[in-house]
Amino acid sequence: MRILVTGARGQLGKAVIRELLGENQDFDFKLMLTVSNDASWNSLYNWMKDEGFLDARAEITALDIRDYYLVKAALSSFMPDVVINCVAYTAVDDCEDHEEEARLVNETGVKNLALASKEIGAVLVHISTDYVFDGNGTSPYTEDEEVNPVNAYGRTKALGERAVFENMEKYFIIRTAWLYGEGKNFVKTMISLSEKNKTLRVVSDQIGSPTSANELARFIVYLIQTDKYGIWHGVCDGSTSWYEFTKEIMKLTGKEEVEVLSIKSEEYQTKAKRPYFSVLSNKKMHNETDFKIKSWEEALKEYLQKNKN
Repeated sequence: MRILVTGARGQLGKAVIRELLGENQDFDFKLMLTVSNDASWNSLYNWMKDEGFLDARAEITALDIRDYYLVKAALSSFMPDVVINCVAYTAVDDCEDHEEEARLVNETGVKNLALASKEIGAVLVHISTDYVFDGNGTSPYTEDEEVNPVNAYGRTKALGERAVFENMEKYFIIRTAWLYGEGKNFVKTMISLSEKNKTLRVVSDQIGSPTSANELARFIVYLIQTDKYGIWHGVCDGSTSWYEFTKEIMKLTGKEEVEVLSIKSEEYQTKAKRPYFSVLSNKKMHNETDFKIKSWEEALKEYLQKNKN
């Protein structure tokens, strides 16, 4: 199998690389990893070298998915069986002021990948988000519920989903949430803040499913070996608030002397509105596959054990 991974330097991209080159030694594949520029190329190369992932099966190249002709040329040259899109404009608050720029990545770039993938017969895996929902519900969202984003980021991601399912038949759209992995993320931010502050104020009225990038990468690699095309939810099992999530981080890192205070969203103003309840249901995953994903607590504990330094 020939696999092209866009955005390979990001949290999910690295998790996919780790899953393929570090865990699946019996999986027969050829890998093309794309990054946005030369600096990212050097960064990814050095990371792969440090992790022992430099491998004859993998090559790194630069690709701007916003340019259709560059996308078409890259895919026509490599001829992947599967394209895994890990590129996204994810700065939620920044999207409010730069929605058109976000659309170029989250919609136009995705459409470019969809059209080019369809032309060569490749399957596209596109990563979406819980933020396509408005968060006004009280039960976990299923794959077939209507999207209704409440911020610019969610709108651009919903448009990206449409760009896939309106232009392709063989695709996996995987919605995930509260992702953390190797890179800047909520878990690392809370740990860093706890080293400088005796008290942390964290919102308790936003509920979701913290998800390890490693767990999502496992699910991606599982799905691409099937023909179970369509929209999927891929989050760690269970749900919690940012407040309870932070308390668990402090507990597992031995920082229980740090006081975590519960506050309302109104007390922590952000430019972009966040959905209050954006829990994604894994019912389809459990009913239609034999894939086992970890609970958010179990995945967090594993992540912290592997990233003690």
